[in-house]
Amino acid sequence: MAKLYPDDFDENITVTLKNHLETYIVDIRDVDERFSNLQGLVVLSETLVKTKKHLSYPFVFRLGEFSFLLPVATATVERTFSAMKLIKSELRKRMNDEFMSGCLVPYLERKIFNTISDETIMNTFQEMKTRRRQL
Repeated sequence: MAKLYPDDFDENITVTLKNHLETYIVDIRDVDERFSNLQGLVVLSETLVKTKKHLSYPFVFRLGEFSFLLPVATATVERTFSAMKLIKSELRKRMNDEFMSGCLVPYLERKIFNTISDETIMNTFQEMKTRRRQL
């Protein structure tokens, strides 16, 4: 994560995060009773923000944010691979990356592409390079 989000983490992230977690556990479990009997990560995050403890433990809060993103990221990747399986059939196993990307993007973003008129798509395609015939 530190490589993907360099602005959010410093070089000593392991030591810093370990210290934050140890202090956080002691503070939340033993000191602040508002955090006892919380059910779920959403309620924990809401309570952290309400009590302003997300400012005291930014790395712990960031870990919670990442845990919210994980299901969405996983679903997006699974959706993309399902689409790739549909598009890259037995007949098209040898398509290059550019052509496959050109097929996948409209399929995955079909809500957006449905708003574009056929006329606009044909004109754009025609202007990409000269064709023997006009579309």
